[in-house]
Amino acid sequence: MTSMDYTTKAFITEDPSSLSPLPTTDEDYNYPDLMCDRASARAFRGRYEPPLFWIITLVGGAGNLAVVWIYLNFRRRLRSMTDMYLLNLAVADLLFLITLPLWATEALHGWNFGSPLCKLNSALYKVNLFSSMLLLTCISVDRYIVIVQTTKAQNTQMARLRCSRLVCVGVWLLALLLATPELMFATISEVESQQYCRMVFPSHLGNRTKILVLSLQVSMGFCLPFIIMAFCYSIIVVTLLKTRSFRKHRAMRVILAVVAAFVMSQLPYTVVLVMQATQASNQMMDCEEMKRFDLVEQVLKSLAYVHASLNPFLYAFVGVRFRHDLQQLLCSCQCQPPANKSQPGKSSRTPLSSTRASVMSDSDNMQALSL
Repeated sequence: MTSMDYTTKAFITEDPSSLSPLPTTDEDYNYPDLMCDRASARAFRGRYEPPLFWIITLVGGAGNLAVVWIYLNFRRRLRSMTDMYLLNLAVADLLFLITLPLWATEALHGWNFGSPLCKLNSALYKVNLFSSMLLLTCISVDRYIVIVQTTKAQNTQMARLRCSRLVCVGVWLLALLLATPELMFATISEVESQQYCRMVFPSHLGNRTKILVLSLQVSMGFCLPFIIMAFCYSIIVVTLLKTRSFRKHRAMRVILAVVAAFVMSQLPYTVVLVMQATQASNQMMDCEEMKRFDLVEQVLKSLAYVHASLNPFLYAFVGVRFRHDLQQLLCSCQCQPPANKSQPGKSSRTPLSSTRASVMSDSDNMQALSL
């Protein structure tokens, strides 16, 4: 999915994880690529990517495991659509994070895990990229219904919960479908005695296949989620502005943080993907431009990956009850009886001003979220 070796006569390649290794056969590449030594870009990747990917894996793994842990221990929490989406989002992020150590290892030593795992790892990344973005979109729609269309949300709560299960199944099936190109075209390519896992498109399929794959990622991985999230959260902010609660400003800060994190992490790399699609169509880029493009792409790709470690803190941990449940589990792990500080009036039935402070509240706060 990431850096690309640019268009060739025999193959059109897209490297899903590494900075464009050169092939071993001259006939596979156009003359400009043969004259371009991009070893410096690969060396940069070997220094930059492994430590960053391990940090993302450890931080994101801890946060998302905490989310899954709480949902498994407090099954009562799975009583709203957002709860269901948050659990699936945490699972999607965890599945994505387990791919990063393999890419980090490849950056240092090449791909030594075989072709089947190359296809699986590439497809797993795409499945969880698309499922995460679609689940974030579903969360924004559910928050819109709960806060803006309060009466409808209260009257259809159980039906919406059943619907959320079907929506999650549909999201995963669609993500699997969108990851089909990785299962078909991800393969191992050798350069300078090292192997790399990347996308290789046969020449008879032409540039159109490569452009189509990139277009799907841009549209389903950013454009569609962003448009829906922007609409839903804009209406939510307008609704919050009409309230008299002094805590509404904190709620709006949470919303703005969610949108800002999504845009700042995903938009720059989406621009890179658009540039890759444009380059695939005109096939014009000299050697120095290729190397600069590789470096920029590597940095922006890593920025996009950070979002998987931010999701638990942006969505789950902002909830008062979620933090309370986490404290209870931590107390139980320390072999201490959990402190009886729940005070129903303050936790399970949060006051109106408190629940508005967290847009990601639970289902029993439905009326508190109705503005």
